[in-house]
Amino acid sequence: MKKVISLLVIALLFSCNNNAQNYNEKLQAVMNAEAVEVPIKDGKARAYFASGCFWCVEAIYESVKGVEESISGYSGGFTKNPTYEASNTGRTGHAEAVEIIYDPNVVSFATLVDVYFGSQNPTQVNGQGPDRGSQYRSIIFYQNDAQKKIIEEKKTALAKKLNAKIAAEVYPFQKFWIAEDYHQDYEKLHPNQRYIQGVSIPRLKRFQAKMPEVLKKGAKH
Repeated sequence: MKKVISLLVIALLFSCNNNAQNYNEKLQAVMNAEAVEVPIKDGKARAYFASGCFWCVEAIYESVKGVEESISGYSGGFTKNPTYEASNTGRTGHAEAVEIIYDPNVVSFATLVDVYFGSQNPTQVNGQGPDRGSQYRSIIFYQNDAQKKIIEEKKTALAKKLNAKIAAEVYPFQKFWIAEDYHQDYEKLHPNQRYIQGVSIPRLKRFQAKMPEVLKKGAKH
């Protein structure tokens, strides 16, 4: 019996190691892929960020002048058609992300990156606040070399300023999967929900107090 148990343990460990290796290889392929550039449409550009719970990030960006819309979804992984439930397993490679639709004549990509770093704990790995796991990790997506340079320069400057390692990963943008309808405008539609009251709104207020110059008129929460 002991021999059987030992063999089962070995088989389980071997399976876990293989799964971890397979996951890492798939994620590495995503990180090494060529960036996909989303064309400007009707004068509006798009940018993509992951920074913890997308309910929080969506509301933060929608308070920024020049941002027309912020959409919650998933990006950075290797599975097709991810769902909220699948993403929460941490096995899809995807992180909760937002698509920012903005007017580049009003707000620059560089400013959106400043908003990104200014609205989070930039040193927290695999999460923000109480949200922990790879699905909540911080990722900035670039669509071309110019964006990649902006991101890397700002990340390096912030690391020097804080004298700390910045957790945000830098990925080439591949595809954004829109989240389920009930996630869209969640903070706006559910202002009294416990998580919104305890996490999302305080995070939004901290950002707005830190960067009032980028806010839409009347955007104070």
